[in-house]
Amino acid sequence: MKKVISLLVLVAFFSATHSAVTTELKPPLKASEIYLPVGNAGQTISLMDLSQISVKEFENVSGKKMNFIDRISFKIGQRSLRNSINKDGTFNKKKVEKLINKADAGGGFHAGGFFLGLILGLIGVLIAYLIKDDKKKARVKWAWIGWAIWLVILLITVAA
Repeated sequence: MKKVISLLVLVAFFSATHSAVTTELKPPLKASEIYLPVGNAGQTISLMDLSQISVKEFENVSGKKMNFIDRISFKIGQRSLRNSINKDGTFNKKKVEKLINKADAGGGFHAGGFFLGLILGLIGVLIAYLIKDDKKKARVKWAWIGWAIWLVILLITVAA
């Protein structure tokens, strides 16, 4: 018995001492490294270029003629984008970085949320609300969709 306890203590000690937590700091996002698709031809433009391009140049790149309201909204959006970019090309607003990270992560189908709602029903939806991370919005949405499908299956089963 003493050998087993000694072995467990040694395993616990070595696993605790050899585990390491590494945290990587993400480098700040640069506007010149983020590209958006423009037009139907599959061309892309960086956010830095988009903040400095003229309306005529943007019309040439996108291949679409903009009306007066579109040009005004383009200039307003361009000014907002320009104000959110620092001199070194990084973003100075956390909101912009969060939007870009969200777009990179993808806001589409979330299997975990869907199966929480489908398998656990309303309890799964509540669990989806309790989990806090970057994908909470997609998880909650798909948990509700999964629960709705669960409800439809339940109604069909009861009706049959």
